[in-house]
Amino acid sequence: MVEKQTNGRYQPIGTKTFGIRVCPNTECNSVLFFARQRPGGDSVTFPPEVIDFDASNLPQRILESIEEAVKCHASGCYRASALMVRRTLEELCEGRKAFGSNLKVRIAALSAVAIIPTELLNAADELRILGNDAAHIEAKDYDKIGEEEAELAIELAKELLKAVYQYNSLLTRLTALKKGKSTPP
Repeated sequence: MVEKQTNGRYQPIGTKTFGIRVCPNTECNSVLFFARQRPGGDSVTFPPEVIDFDASNLPQRILESIEEAVKCHASGCYRASALMVRRTLEELCEGRKAFGSNLKVRIAALSAVAIIPTELLNAADELRILGNDAAHIEAKDYDKIGEEEAELAIELAKELLKAVYQYNSLLTRLTALKKGKSTPP
């Protein structure tokens, strides 16, 4: 505890709490370090907490890109996270053979090779623009790329990946249940 002398008396300025804990997730059980500036204040952990996402049925290259976006976000590297979301879009277009002269055209071409709601395709184009702003100094569509922008970009990318790669497996599992068969999750 740091103290400051006031009227001849020492008064506490703030407290710091830190320690080593075991992750409460029973599947994880990893050891982590945490620190908190004052009771009830924000805490920091190492390794940092990451945004959760479902990796099932994702091609390896797409998985690697979205995982890197999530890790960058957890580390506070928000522009790098936005760049990796943009790379995830590039990988998605290449994997689905949505071709074109640039990423904007390739995103539009996704509608011909996958069933994606128009709103989600529009969001994908916004993710492209956010990634451009993260990469290029002269791009100014987004004033800043911070934690909120990067987190939202990851959330939208997750929804896009679900639409393209994961909804079909959910439907397959459901129809298997209807026929009395069970399939592994």
